[in-house]
Amino acid sequence: MKRLATATVAAVMAAAPVMADLVFPSLSYRTGAYAANGIPFADGYADYFTLLNERDGGIGGVMTRLVECETGYNTEKGVECYEATKGEGSLVYQPLSTGITYQLIPKATADGIPMHTMGYGRTSAANGKVFSNVFNYPANYWNGASLVVNHLLDINGGDIKGKTVALVYHNSAYGKEPIPTLEALAAKHGFNLSLLAVDHPGQEQKSQWLQIRRERPDY
Repeated sequence: MKRLATATVAAVMAAAPVMADLVFPSLSYRTGAYAANGIPFADGYADYFTLLNERDGGIGGVMTRLVECETGYNTEKGVECYEATKGEGSLVYQPLSTGITYQLIPKATADGIPMHTMGYGRTSAANGKVFSNVFNYPANYWNGASLVVNHLLDINGGDIKGKTVALVYHNSAYGKEPIPTLEALAAKHGFNLSLLAVDHPGQEQKSQWLQIRRERPDY
């Protein structure tokens, strides 16, 4: 993250040498169904920039400023936060949501603002020739799906033909991301793929687990 920030800062400073501070927006979700994850991330993100300011005097001698905007992990609110904060001179966005990421890719690209979607977002954005402003390292959903299948191959002597693999996925943009990869791998290795969607936390999930018991997948 520090290397990304340094590179971004260098490019901006070359174009505008006189700057009051370096602005990093924080699209947080301290509320909603996923607040248990969002709160510690938002706190840690803020603490990191506080550390840079107090220990290093900012980045390259320029102080950083965090601009937090609450999304509640809601795509519409995430887009509103982007529009409300980009005029602050925002240097890089971490949407922290695949749904928000999909909506912001064309906007951030048009505005020339980079996005760091670490391990989430649009997996195909790993193709930098097509997606110039999105960086989804160090891994993505397709990597994860491939690793699962490779593990199943390893423990079955390289052959899982005819076996059934069930994907219990979150019924949202990020939950659906691994499906195309698993479908391609199912065709390649001859296993059956069973797809079962699960709603947001707090929703009744009993029917999905009853279906899993009926189908009796191998994995």
